[in-house]
Amino acid sequence: MTAYGPGQGPAPAPLDDAALATILRENPFGVLATTRRDGRPQLSTVLQAFDADAGLIRISTTEDRLKVRRLRRDPRAVLHVGTPDHLAFAIVEADAELSDVTREPGDAVGRELLALQPPFSPADERAFLEQVVADRRLVIRLRVTRLHGTGLDLKGS
Repeated sequence: MTAYGPGQGPAPAPLDDAALATILRENPFGVLATTRRDGRPQLSTVLQAFDADAGLIRISTTEDRLKVRRLRRDPRAVLHVGTPDHLAFAIVEADAELSDVTREPGDAVGRELLALQPPFSPADERAFLEQVVADRRLVIRLRVTRLHGTGLDLKGS
């Protein structure tokens, strides 16, 4: 491991859209920031699914979560997604849209939630669709308004 002295070492560099999309696609865990009534951020660890073509991130959650209430009040959100080595990250600034709660197995929201999962057998798919109804799940859709981030290039060290 290279030892750096004060003021030495690689500097952060902005990442281009392709690098940011790769971070979002390859790293499903992120931290979602919503806004409390007093203006302070509330942070929640989430699993996210990035759709680059639509400029959209989807997050499955339940209706009773605080993030849902906060996003109904103020739809502005920020999502931070980092790489496993912590050397790069993407920041998504977004306007959140909340789906309806899935109410019947196989309804449109249930199918959208299903699409966020790896493929299931037909029996497991049915069980999943029944469970998301019982859980009162919905989809948080983050419409990307700004995407930025930085990374450290350690190849030269």
